[in-house]
Amino acid sequence: MSVTTPSGFTAQGAAAGFKSTGARDLALVVNNGPLDVAAAVFTANRAKAAPVLFSERVVADGRARAVVLNSGGANCFTGEQGSSVTERTAQLTAEAIGAESRDVVVCSTGLIGEQLPVERFEAAVPALAAELADTDAAGIAAAEAIMTTDTVPKTAVYRGAGWSVGGMAKGAGMLAPGLATMLVVLTTDAVADAAELDAALRASTRVTFDRLDSDGCMSTNDTVVLLASGASDQTPGSAALQEAVTAVCADLARQLLHDAEGASHDIEIEVVGAVSEDEAVEVGRSCARSNLLMTAIFGNDPNWGRVLAAIGTTSASFDPYDVDVTFNGVRLCTKGGPDRPREECDLTPRRTHILIDLHAGERAATILTNDLTHDYVHENSAYSS
Repeated sequence: MSVTTPSGFTAQGAAAGFKSTGARDLALVVNNGPLDVAAAVFTANRAKAAPVLFSERVVADGRARAVVLNSGGANCFTGEQGSSVTERTAQLTAEAIGAESRDVVVCSTGLIGEQLPVERFEAAVPALAAELADTDAAGIAAAEAIMTTDTVPKTAVYRGAGWSVGGMAKGAGMLAPGLATMLVVLTTDAVADAAELDAALRASTRVTFDRLDSDGCMSTNDTVVLLASGASDQTPGSAALQEAVTAVCADLARQLLHDAEGASHDIEIEVVGAVSEDEAVEVGRSCARSNLLMTAIFGNDPNWGRVLAAIGTTSASFDPYDVDVTFNGVRLCTKGGPDRPREECDLTPRRTHILIDLHAGERAATILTNDLTHDYVHENSAYSS
């Protein structure tokens, strides 16, 4: 179950020396065709890393043969040297697989502001390409190589009728929306053109990764790439392809949530009764980004007053005195006032559900987030030490 599940793809991961631990830190995913169709979405952060700027140009024509990814350094705010390293990485990869550098997507993740030694790419990329395989083990090795603060590799698969979609992701912090929210490579052996692939990817990320708001911090390197090989010779059509890509993205998004830095609660904030979907998203995101609410949940305190305070800062249409709030199936607030006793609500399970009914319309949306813990503060205070 990995990026190598769809036919036509090979992958591998290896240690190139970017991490001091000696762990895998360089991954390669190659599309062996017959098609080389590609689509991608990138961070909306104006501060974009060198690999993002390079890869935006690569996928502009709807084609790509490979994705090369390193952990152990973001290659962001690294000036001309960083851009040169990105271009050299693409060139090395292209030479190793018999492609053009303009068809190689480059991704990096790790600490901002640190230079990546180009000689490590020069030594590792040819050897990595020589070990490419279409096995699950190779796909898992690639997923392991892109981990930073992740504690486990993240992969997912959707199987259609004679075709499939596979994926791998990394991300445990800086998970906030911007078309994408981490590094993700998706593969499919379905037959599709560039327009279909792009539409499927954007529709899928809109309702999955864009609704994962772990800590409100948007990365400089976020990239989600979808490659199509056409090797199955099956043409599922736009609707089926979008359903499959969405299923894989949703699976990966929940894995990212579960592995969020220091988290002790996986939280679904479901907003119903909104005038529009956008307003439902705005209300849910306001709660996800409330430090007061997230620390309360860490303390197993169903503090519904903090929900009302958070949604009151939005521009959504609703009457604050006609809102219901339910924690884990217990309605604690009705019409902006107390309902059931807080003692009836158990927040000790890791999975936490908050239902907010605005009673203003018929639209709904769900935001995924996690609580704010001591471990999160410690991990991020010591990240570069």
